[in-house]
Amino acid sequence: MGKTEVASVTVPDTAAGVSPAWKRIASAVVLIPLFVWVTAGAPPWVFQVLVVAVSALASAELARMFRRTGRPIHPWVTVGVSATITASFATSLYAVLADDGKVVRWMPTPELALIVGVGLIFSAPLWTAGRPMVESTANTLFGAVYVGWLLGYAIWLHGRADGPQLVLFLVGVTWAGESAAYLVGSSVGRHRIAPVLSPRKTVEGSIAQVVISIGAALALGVWLLPACGLASAAGAGVVLGVIGQVGDLAESAIKRSVGTKDTGGLIPGHGGMLDRVDSLLFNAPALYFYSLYTWCRG
Repeated sequence: MGKTEVASVTVPDTAAGVSPAWKRIASAVVLIPLFVWVTAGAPPWVFQVLVVAVSALASAELARMFRRTGRPIHPWVTVGVSATITASFATSLYAVLADDGKVVRWMPTPELALIVGVGLIFSAPLWTAGRPMVESTANTLFGAVYVGWLLGYAIWLHGRADGPQLVLFLVGVTWAGESAAYLVGSSVGRHRIAPVLSPRKTVEGSIAQVVISIGAALALGVWLLPACGLASAAGAGVVLGVIGQVGDLAESAIKRSVGTKDTGGLIPGHGGMLDRVDSLLFNAPALYFYSLYTWCRG
């Protein structure tokens, strides 16, 4: 029987009368149709607003997790810089650097936002209360870039040719693989793949994630991106199945280092927002560059 930690008290998951599996299913029934509409049916700015909101929520959860476990961080700076960096991926503005009146280079807006954000984070001790601590600066910089920069690639992916289909492909393959890893690992998994980082993740679940990711990529490729080719779709499945696990383990390492299980409880049955998008943080840039240079170019 699974257990959920609330403060310092441990209670069964079934105490509220609903099992974690049913909570996952109920959340999926509500959220999946809404996400499909936002991605493929609504104007592009609606999807962009959603991604920026996810960035703010995930970075806020990360900041709360750090503060709750005694790690110094500037919470509002983390959230503000993270959301701003993510939002910058939605703009078409460019900054011009000039030397003696001549254009030296064009700077994409995300790069400019990152530079300004880093400057703001490093200057935070000048206008925030408390003793300056390098740990606060490091943790704030980490939280803003880890969430804000990586999540921004979802906006760039959505803005490409067949972008909405690519985003649905990204999310479908990632979540299908994660679900397979959870089901196989919890039922027949015996060999731990990273016992220090995540004791529940198994070799069997890892293999299942890659296999199901390939299968989901083939199915979704035929449905959403028929012109892109099955071989390349299968390759994308391998990329997402492997790199998604790296993203999941990276978040597990963060949680393990601060001694917590979940980043929050925003989504019933799934934990916090950061728990839900940890694999997507790595898979979004992976699929963006894979599609840009290898598959579905255009």
